Amino acid sequence: MQYYFIILFALLSFQSCKGNVAGDKPTDLNEASKTTLAFWLTSPQSNVLFKLQPAGLAFGNLINQDQSITVDTTQIFQTIDGFGNCLTGGSATLLHKMDATSRSAILKELFATDGNNIGISYLRVSIGASDLDPKVFSYNDLPEGETDPSMAKFTLDADRIDLIPVLKEILAINPNIKLMGSPWSAPTWMKTNNNSKGGSLKPEYFDAYAKYFVKYIQGMKVEGITIDAITIQNEPLHPGNNPSMYMTAEDQALFIKRSLGPTFAAANIKTKIIVYDHNADRPDYPLTIFNDPEASKYVDGSAFHLYGGKIEALTPVHEAFPDKNLYFTEQWVGAPGNLAGDLAWHVRTLIIGATRNWCRNVLEWNLAADPNNDPHTVGGCDQCLGTITIDGNNVTRNPAYYVLAHAAKFVRPGSVRIASNSTSSLPNVAFKNPDGKKVLIVQNNTGGKKVFNVSFNGKTVPTSLEKDAVGTYVW
Repeated sequence: MQYYFIILFALLSFQSCKGNVAGDKPTDLNEASKTTLAFWLTSPQSNVLFKLQPAGLAFGNLINQDQSITVDTTQIFQTIDGFGNCLTGGSATLLHKMDATSRSAILKELFATDGNNIGISYLRVSIGASDLDPKVFSYNDLPEGETDPSMAKFTLDADRIDLIPVLKEILAINPNIKLMGSPWSAPTWMKTNNNSKGGSLKPEYFDAYAKYFVKYIQGMKVEGITIDAITIQNEPLHPGNNPSMYMTAEDQALFIKRSLGPTFAAANIKTKIIVYDHNADRPDYPLTIFNDPEASKYVDGSAFHLYGGKIEALTPVHEAFPDKNLYFTEQWVGAPGNLAGDLAWHVRTLIIGATRNWCRNVLEWNLAADPNNDPHTVGGCDQCLGTITIDGNNVTRNPAYYVLAHAAKFVRPGSVRIASNSTSSLPNVAFKNPDGKKVLIVQNNTGGKKVFNVSFNGKTVPTSLEKDAVGTYVW
């Protein structure tokens, strides 16, 4: 009998120390109340996936020679709108095909904040089809040769099949989630090449396209869905996608001041207008629009991706126009994914880098794909790994899931970024929530285990991260 209890104790001890296996749900987070400073960890080296660490951490008077990250609430930067994904049409299709019980469970896990749930707080949806829809469509598709400048034939019916029902379920879980709409293309009859791929918006249809945006926002509102912001064109300098549309900065400024801004004002549309929505290698694009006062007066800010350029290019945009907001609206994870590399790069460069360079949100690309990285349009991305993979009713959690979890659950909308000293070995970012809680996200960017301190208000707590690991500290 004595040996039985020894074996049982050993088995229980081993189970309590194990990290989650790939694809498991995160540990119950209610254990946070047991520590003065709660510490959640993802460490690919130890196969620990977004797990609350059981060892209690508390600030004290310990003095050592290790590097310290000092958090300072007296220095306040931008307000945070949220962290999340692009809910592509394909993502919505896969979710909507799940049985009701399975879909409800994964939506709660993604969008609720209690228990095990990770609290995604911001979504970007496509206005019409993106390249991760099963097929190309707009809300005003017409037979060849026909036009409809008055938008009499505008319809959201394509979105009523999957996207709108899924959005309504998400809104039932989180009624305050922020939504951004982005078009990949105008209806083909408005374009110079009459094609979903490439081409430009004809100037004679500027007013019609402005009405198209108004109809979209008003139509979604009728469905109970509020669009907080729109970007005018996804990746306006990349006409090779399907769908896509080329739009220069000069044309975007002209479209805003001649048509979109006045049309929004006349219709009493409060949805924010955000420009650019493309890579950080061309910060001159939004600056061109901001330098046009007649266009700039209608514009809230600019949005960026990072398939080109460096994230640090966003700070000069803020410094040139500090009254204009910055948003980070898309970054993919390439299939099949690599947790160690993807987690480290995305947290370091986006969760930390984009917010330290003034972004109010950080959005990973597609929320969901199937095991073959479908659906997508002909010519669309066939290597975009979803934040989750959906195979029937089965769900696998991929690198972007853990990237988002470390920020979305803890840094809630209305939080502000606060000061913390960051180094190349321990990149980090700190926030203060509306309820007063502080959040520090740290990534170990060294080749081995890193021991360091977290300091706040003259008190210190020692901690450590393994190679490529990410820690979120909350107090």
